[in-house]
Amino acid sequence: MVTPPSHSDTLIDDSHSAVDPARRLFLAGLGGLLVSALGVTPSSSEAAQTYSYPPNNSYPPNNALLRDFRAPYRGNWESSLTVEAEIEQYIKRLRQMGRIRPNESTAWLVYDFTTRRYLVTINATRSHQSASMVKPFVALAFFHKVLEGKLQYTAFNRTRMEAMIQRSDNSATNYFIDLINRTSRHSGPAEAERTLKFYHPDIFRHTRIVERIPGGGRTYRNKASALDYHRFLYALWYNRLPYSAELKRLMNLPNRDRVYSGAYGVARQTWVIDKTGTTARLCGDMGILIAQGRDGRRYPYTFVGIIEKSRSAGNYKAWKDDRGDVIREVSNLAYAHLQRMHDLV
Repeated sequence: MVTPPSHSDTLIDDSHSAVDPARRLFLAGLGGLLVSALGVTPSSSEAAQTYSYPPNNSYPPNNALLRDFRAPYRGNWESSLTVEAEIEQYIKRLRQMGRIRPNESTAWLVYDFTTRRYLVTINATRSHQSASMVKPFVALAFFHKVLEGKLQYTAFNRTRMEAMIQRSDNSATNYFIDLINRTSRHSGPAEAERTLKFYHPDIFRHTRIVERIPGGGRTYRNKASALDYHRFLYALWYNRLPYSAELKRLMNLPNRDRVYSGAYGVARQTWVIDKTGTTARLCGDMGILIAQGRDGRRYPYTFVGIIEKSRSAGNYKAWKDDRGDVIREVSNLAYAHLQRMHDLV
């Protein structure tokens, strides 16, 4: 039995410097059926806040998104040593070409659930601006307040939650931050961070939530590391978070991401749970990609890509479009490597 990996910061090497609605709508529909059956209330295990590994057969059999796709590993271990170097070389070439500027930093993380190994950990513990990637964290803080009995997940709040995660609606985000604010003497952002670190101190080690989303979406002060995003996704995948099923459903709703949409090296059979983040200084995406093997099994992995600029881009649209394509290209590299490891489609 392969033991779960340590997610300690000391294990991370930090020395390195077109929408396809069909594949999401399928799972979103299944997730909706599950949520309807549950009445958008937590399961008994979630209510008890026991976040241990679920049994292999504990997932609803009609909801593929929630299944644990662990499979015996039969690949070549040595192949896992090359993808980080490939990504580093690729980013180095882009810097030499001037496509990534000297005042831009990047961070990358790829973790394979099948082998329980980190394949890429480039600047993984370095804090970067979160932009809209902080929004699933706000959702998690809200769901903890629901479990505490201080807030309710009403039909209206569910609609607002979908707006925050699927459409990255800033006013919806501030709505939930304001709700969280009502539950304590702390400000909404401070209480969201305090709640996350109280319940999950081992996940949110580099996370700082200090501001609502300012007018125009110019949010530059909230921060997190690639490793924090991964630890969140890892706990989410194994249902260690309250309302895990609902969070997965929300992050699986159709949108234009940077790990699959436009990343044509990633097979179209791949499912995605993700959240993007974009400002004039930050372009990123963090998510779980659930790839399909030729043996019919599913092979999930986390992918986090972050590009941060020290000053706001002069041409915001051109900059975020180009850096989004860089993330897609790195996602292609990661998929190609995993394709060789696991004989993916």
